[in-house]
Formats: sequence, structure tokens, C-alpha cells
Amino acid sequence: MGGLDPSDLKWRVVAPVLDRLGLGGAAAVTLLTGTALVESRAARLVQGGGGPALGLWQMEPATHDALWEMLAGGEHADLRTRVEGMSCADIPRVAQMIGNLRYGCAMARVKYFFDPAPVPDAKDAGALCAYWKRIYNSALGAGRVDSVHVAAFATAIGA
Repeated sequence: MGGLDPSDLKWRVVAPVLDRLGLGGAAAVTLLTGTALVESRAARLVQGGGGPALGLWQMEPATHDALWEMLAGGEHADLRTRVEGMSCADIPRVAQMIGNLRYGCAMARVKYFFDPAPVPDAKDAGALCAYWKRIYNSALGAGRVDSVHVAAFATAIGA
């Protein structure tokens, strides 16, 4: 099963979104591209097997809602405004994780934003994969830091 071309995803979706958020740079762009590749192969819009995760970045509704609560304080007003600008008014925000690539990417970046550790080097697939596992997939997630997942981040690097 194919998905979006990784280079198209990286340069036509991820890079412009992260630039607009003010949270870009080579490492972040590669991290978010790799995250979509490991979470959904940049192909699935809903979690296989009937799970709750949504969009290319496979964010669960509870995580989405918790991130909005974290953005609610005045400390993050500018970021909140920038993310809001990527949503549309006629579809509930959580449902936009499915078809609004800008919004889905922005919310995935917000997930990483709240972790204090810096994003690893843009050319280190193993470190990016470990960062994804620790922050995004978590100890409870099914993902692993293994050759398959590291290869997805290597694909993101090369895109």
C-alpha cells in the first residue's frame, strides 16, 4: 500500500506548516515527516483495526484535547492562534485530524513542543526514532525503536 510521497509530504506540507508555527528547522521537519511515516506510512487517515487514532500522524482524540488544554493559558497564546489559523470553522477540530493535513501536522508538532528536550540532529535517524518513541508513541505505544522504524526516519531524512 502506498502513501504520500515522503518528499511531497516533507516539503509541501510539513515544512510550510512548521515555518508558519515558528517551530521549524531541519530537525523538526524531518521529525514530523518521520512521525507520519512510522505512525501511518503517510497513508492511513484512521487507525487500522478500529482504534481511535486519527490522521497521518495518528493522534488520539484524548491527546488532541489535552494539547488544547495545555495551549489554553496565556503563555502559549501566539502558538494557539497560529494553530487555530490552520483549522476550519465548519468541522470539529478533532475531526480535522483526518483530512486537514496542515492541522494534523500542527497538532503533532504541538505534542513535541511541550517536551523540554531539544529535537535531535536532523541527520540522526536512530535518535529521531528514539525521540518519537519517548514523546509521541510513549512507553505504552506499540511502536519500537527498531530497524523498521529507524528506516522510516532515514526515509524522512532522504526526502
